[in-house]
Amino acid sequence: MRRRPGIGGLQTAAAARDQYRLVGENVAKIRTDMMKEQLATFRTQLEEFARKHKNDIRKNPAFRSQFHKMCAKVGVDPLASNKGFWAELLGIGDFYYELGVQIVEICLATRPHNGGLINLQELCILLRQRKSDREAVSEDDCLRAISKLKVLGSGFEVISVGKKKLVRSVPTELNKDHNEILELAQAQGFVTVEEVERRLSWTSGRAIDALDTLLDEGLAMIDDGHRDRKRRYWFPCVSSNSTPVADT
Repeated sequence: MRRRPGIGGLQTAAAARDQYRLVGENVAKIRTDMMKEQLATFRTQLEEFARKHKNDIRKNPAFRSQFHKMCAKVGVDPLASNKGFWAELLGIGDFYYELGVQIVEICLATRPHNGGLINLQELCILLRQRKSDREAVSEDDCLRAISKLKVLGSGFEVISVGKKKLVRSVPTELNKDHNEILELAQAQGFVTVEEVERRLSWTSGRAIDALDTLLDEGLAMIDDGHRDRKRRYWFPCVSSNSTPVADT
């Protein structure tokens, strides 16, 4: 007959479990302390790197992008505050603040034309035209500045439509149908009801409803001046040539 463990055996087993737990906790603490020490070392090295290359970080957008990636790996956000070490050393907090202000100005100025959706590439071109150094602003810079604008709660965000990135400056909610039409329009800058029906396998009512919504939101322009009498819906936010040209 199998004997059950006595009180002494149970106490011994409980003590062993406590010992294992303490050892595990000590190992975890040692690892955590080592990681903290390594992280502190990385941050110190990052600060030294920033001091050494601060001019390149300020003036070279590609170098600046790589610097941000290094910061992210060690949990540093140079844009978190306009005060402190990073702001004083690099001034990049002010750079992105000023860039954000210019982005808002451009989005407001172009809104009557594009309905509050502007191609990210076009936005970068307009920003460069405002600066003496045409290479001073990259798409990565724009994305970082726009991410800081979200605190305004005014609808600023970047959305992807097909292969393009569009900056939205109005709180318009685009559904899947609207995105599919915008993606379809990228090929030539416009679509027709018939093309939407054929290419997306939609009913006429579905196509017209989605297009009318985009038109009401100011994202589309109507062009009726063609021989085939088919109405074109132009989308300035995805079109490189956003001015409709009628057939002669």
